[in-house]
Amino acid sequence: MRSGSPQHLGNGESEKWDTAGVLLDEQMTRQGGLVDFAAVFGNSRPVEIEIGTGKGTFLLARAQERPELNFLGIEWARAYAMYSADRFKRHGLENVRMLRADATEFFRKKLADRSIWRLHIYFPDPWPKTRHHRRRLIQAAFIEEARRVLKIGGQLIIVTDHKNYFSQIQNVMSTARGWAKIPFPKLGGGDGELVGTNFERKYIAQGRPFYWLARLRYK
Repeated sequence: MRSGSPQHLGNGESEKWDTAGVLLDEQMTRQGGLVDFAAVFGNSRPVEIEIGTGKGTFLLARAQERPELNFLGIEWARAYAMYSADRFKRHGLENVRMLRADATEFFRKKLADRSIWRLHIYFPDPWPKTRHHRRRLIQAAFIEEARRVLKIGGQLIIVTDHKNYFSQIQNVMSTARGWAKIPFPKLGGGDGELVGTNFERKYIAQGRPFYWLARLRYK
């Protein structure tokens, strides 16, 4: 998810958003202890996480299609987190939650070993300037955290439109332990779409190429 302020989701609109029961309290990221997903969702179904939810288009469709799974969206931009939470609630979805948090810190401090089944990362901010590359999400340390929190057999799915960033992602994954290459799974979206996010649809219209990676944790 690209960074930046979602100006078109103005402060006035936030008063109309109903996020109760969907948007998790940010205090949970600063309190001690690991996240108890059974307590968060009220059941022990498998959990998938999307980092950079944006307006929630992918997660909305995914949660509707797979009611037997639980979904957590992590978004840094507060307005997008609130917008998505309101959107999920208006659709009556009980198997999805939103959290406004820094994903790197959340994974490192709040997620237990082998606690999720799939991790979705679609169009992460590429931080194109060389001096900003250290801010990119996909670094060796984060990929090791992702491996730690995924169950054996769990999947990591990444899509980007940025060729340079994808080269970095490939380099990171080439030396990461415990991953096996797998075909890109069918995750929804319309004809010609990989996953059906807002950014993907925008970039398809612009004729941009996409780069993707799918891995399975085998140890």
